[in-house]
Amino acid sequence: MDDIKLIEVKEEILSDNDAAAAVLREKMHADKTFLINLMASPGAGKTSLLLQTAAALKDDYRIGVIEADIDSMVDAEKIQAAGVDSVQLRTGGFCHLDADMVKQGLDGLGAENYELVFIENVGNLVCPAEFDTGAIKDVMILSVPEGDDKPLKYPLMFTKCDVLIINKTDMLSLSDFNMEKLRGHIARLNPGMQIFEVSSRTGAGIEGWTNWLRDQLNGFL
Repeated sequence: MDDIKLIEVKEEILSDNDAAAAVLREKMHADKTFLINLMASPGAGKTSLLLQTAAALKDDYRIGVIEADIDSMVDAEKIQAAGVDSVQLRTGGFCHLDADMVKQGLDGLGAENYELVFIENVGNLVCPAEFDTGAIKDVMILSVPEGDDKPLKYPLMFTKCDVLIINKTDMLSLSDFNMEKLRGHIARLNPGMQIFEVSSRTGAGIEGWTNWLRDQLNGFL
């Protein structure tokens, strides 16, 4: 019997995606569109953070949002109601976005008309970390109720992201979340990671995050 041919599908898919992401990133630079890939677990506060961020920046920058969900348009409707243009990507079961999906979202949004575009990726700390979306920066949210041990459980996500936003800090007094322990884990995995402590509910700490964004945009545009 002939030997069975083994095809490493995941490796091939990731390689093809990396090439597509590199092309997309070049286009974002050429178009002067600062693309941010925002990742987090379900319920960590991606949409609420975007609403706070848009409120702080929309008078100074043209902002668009690409929402991604397995189903529904709830988050896109919230963003649109806040006066920020959005487009919904319905993945139909996929637990992540890849570069081609993002390109479809950018085309649907008309991204060349925006200076700052956020991708709200599918809620998940595993799959989205594996796929380059073509974004200029990768940002993740960890909410206080999730616990301070998540860098140990999901090291790839914490290693690949440029920024960590610790959300729901208004709940610190109600939990045993240890900020010093979390920062220690991150220092070992990704010592260059920018960290912001915020509450999207109260607005506390949002200014530090949005000031960082302003600095990034001023250097990019």
